[in-house]
Amino acid sequence: MIPNRGLALAVLLLAVAPVAAQDVPVVERTLSNGMRLVMVERHEQPTIAFGWLARAGSANERPGTTGMAHLFEHMMFKGTKTLGTKDSARDAELNARQDEVQARIREEMSVLREKQRRGEIADMNDPAVRTPRLLEALEEFDRLVKEQRELIVKDEMDRIYTQAGATGINASTSEDRTFYIVSLPSNKLELWFWIESDRLANPVFREFYSERDVILEERRQTLESRPGGTVDEAFNAMTWMASPYHWEVIGWPSDISQVTREQANEFFATYYAPNNLTAILVGDFDPDAAIALAERYFGRIPANPKGVPEVITLEPKQPAEQRMVAEVETTPSLQIAFKTVAAVHKDSPALYALAGILGGSPMFMSRPGGPGGMRPPSGRLYKSLVLDQKIATSASAYAHGMKMGGVFSFRVTPVPGKSPAEVEAPLQAEIDRVLKDGVTDEELERFKRATLVGFYGRLETNTGIRETLSQFLTVGTVQDFQDVLARVEAVTQEDVQRVAREYLVPDGRNVLLVSRKEGAKPPEGRMGMPGMPGMPRPRAAFEGEVER
Repeated sequence: MIPNRGLALAVLLLAVAPVAAQDVPVVERTLSNGMRLVMVERHEQPTIAFGWLARAGSANERPGTTGMAHLFEHMMFKGTKTLGTKDSARDAELNARQDEVQARIREEMSVLREKQRRGEIADMNDPAVRTPRLLEALEEFDRLVKEQRELIVKDEMDRIYTQAGATGINASTSEDRTFYIVSLPSNKLELWFWIESDRLANPVFREFYSERDVILEERRQTLESRPGGTVDEAFNAMTWMASPYHWEVIGWPSDISQVTREQANEFFATYYAPNNLTAILVGDFDPDAAIALAERYFGRIPANPKGVPEVITLEPKQPAEQRMVAEVETTPSLQIAFKTVAAVHKDSPALYALAGILGGSPMFMSRPGGPGGMRPPSGRLYKSLVLDQKIATSASAYAHGMKMGGVFSFRVTPVPGKSPAEVEAPLQAEIDRVLKDGVTDEELERFKRATLVGFYGRLETNTGIRETLSQFLTVGTVQDFQDVLARVEAVTQEDVQRVAREYLVPDGRNVLLVSRKEGAKPPEGRMGMPGMPGMPRPRAAFEGEVER
């Protein structure tokens, strides 16, 4: 019954779409240390959806420290000086000792790296080439880790939250931000301010070096072990030449395994300073009371006087089409990606409309199983390539805008007996049809209605509002959130054809042809969407992050 109610609500609101987003009562405040508070007061239920985001994603990393933002997503749950340990003094001593031993390990690994570079050994990570000094250091480090584990109180922060009635304790990392969330009963307002300010003011990065191994294992499971995962990673790296979107959110393995606690402390001091943070509260509370608590708890944390360094590397214009051909033990597919513009760019709504019309992809997904968005069978590509020509089992198009750029991507899975190369021309024919003839008024209106339904589906719950606000605050401002429906409503048929002609150009094509490796068996089970972030993965606008 809930999906139907949401749909009915959306239909009722069709007439006021251009102004309705502005009716969400958003209150903004900036604390004395530069931290921002964004609040929405709703008293439908006695709960509050909390979140705070750091504008610190993989785009804020550099070669040598890739994966740092995602590592921090994990480290921020390890506790503080008072939470997560039985003996804070001994805990600190063990952390310092671990750092000293890790410095010795890095020295020995540097020697092995040089030997590998010169061809004296084949693999620096082979246990057989470890030196006596390295083996001694590794053994000492293991002893220190075991001793520290005896002091650690696992998941103490989560336990406190859970006992207070919390739900949805989690965090996620994307290219442009890291976001920490929880929902609590409304009478636990001060508890949230206390815990979250404590882990920002007094963090202790326990099990730091062990957690690097956890991240490496996560990478193996979600990317390297997934058929075609590393091919997608390589395609992403080919598509983004200079931009920090070049690497995956989870990072390169060699960087993850070598990052130091000193580098982590530097990253934290820079990107987790209050003047780079935004707290979001949606639900049953008094904004004035929240502001007072925010100043009391978060206000004690000093700002970073240097500010946050701006990402200045911009993607240059692509001079020619790029192609990649791969044989993988997975379902054959064709992917084509074009770089586009940032999420807040004036052309973004028209690009989302183009994706919705061609591929049926949603601009907003309200909730699993709920209203919102256009499903793939409604797109032009599906109707043409799957239903009419019967040369593909799926065909979709996606637009995704980030803070400093975007991508427009196509993905086609050919039917058995057809190669990815054989569906490329029919796909291009559908693109050319838009370039030549544009889109119909009916198609554009269908996309607008679907966008409206999805957006209002999100506004039905505290968590939905929180998530939507967080996405807009990552790439823009509250005003961008309030203006989104009006911007979508203003898109014309001419706008859609213009952006297609401007961005879907031959020199901007990045093509990936994936064939099944000879002798490989078809993957078992239903093929789903790739799980890792990073473009040009197919996904809806504002969807897809790495969660802990």
